[in-house]
Amino acid sequence: MSVIFDVSDHVARVTIDRPERMNAIDAATHARLGEIWDEVEANPDIRCAVLTGAGDRAFSAGADLKDDTGMSGVDYWKGLSRDGYRGISLRQMSMPVIARVNGLALGGGLEMVLGCDIVIAADTARFALPEAKVGRVPLDGGMVMLPRLIPRNIALGMMMTGRMVPAPEMARYGLLNAVVPAAELDAEVDRWVADVLSAAPLSLRAIKAVARQTAHLPTHAAYEQGASELTEALNSHDANEGVTAFREKRAPVWQGK
Repeated sequence: MSVIFDVSDHVARVTIDRPERMNAIDAATHARLGEIWDEVEANPDIRCAVLTGAGDRAFSAGADLKDDTGMSGVDYWKGLSRDGYRGISLRQMSMPVIARVNGLALGGGLEMVLGCDIVIAADTARFALPEAKVGRVPLDGGMVMLPRLIPRNIALGMMMTGRMVPAPEMARYGLLNAVVPAAELDAEVDRWVADVLSAAPLSLRAIKAVARQTAHLPTHAAYEQGASELTEALNSHDANEGVTAFREKRAPVWQGK
């Protein structure tokens, strides 16, 4: 199986399991990831997802160029405009998604990172969009997302040269939430997961929805637009539970409704 999928304690853990191919995405893996994200999104008990790669060499090397689908670059791009990239990069998941970057994140691997909300990386991880070096372009979100998340010239420099950027440098550009020694990666991810689970799930969905749906708007217009998820969170049982628990000096019991 090319992807390991486990759900426990409100957390979905998704591991691309092709370490012999640096966790590159072939057609079967691409399809399986799409199925998994559909399942995650449909499960109200899941409050957080963690995406990573097997082994310690690579998060994902992106598209597996040895997997010849026979599809032209233009056909692939047109397919994206209809269906979106099933991996995660252009998909709008409603719950928080954490990237556990254990090694190289190249091409589509980095683009999947760009689609996550929280990024935790080992200090040995490196990031690159090398598509131009093989006559391709970063179609799966890189061209439009990277310049919005880090300084424009840094993003264009990465895409135009394919150079690899080490994790500490990407952290300085603001893409990463934390960089830790590889031996501490799991513990750091678990701390972030625990912090996410301590918050009201509907509040998290509202925060993510508003942040993503209004990013293109001026401040006042964004504030006034809001999102349906915001209304749902404000009118929820959990909104009352949070205040009640605070007053009673106890931990809140979230029901996600």
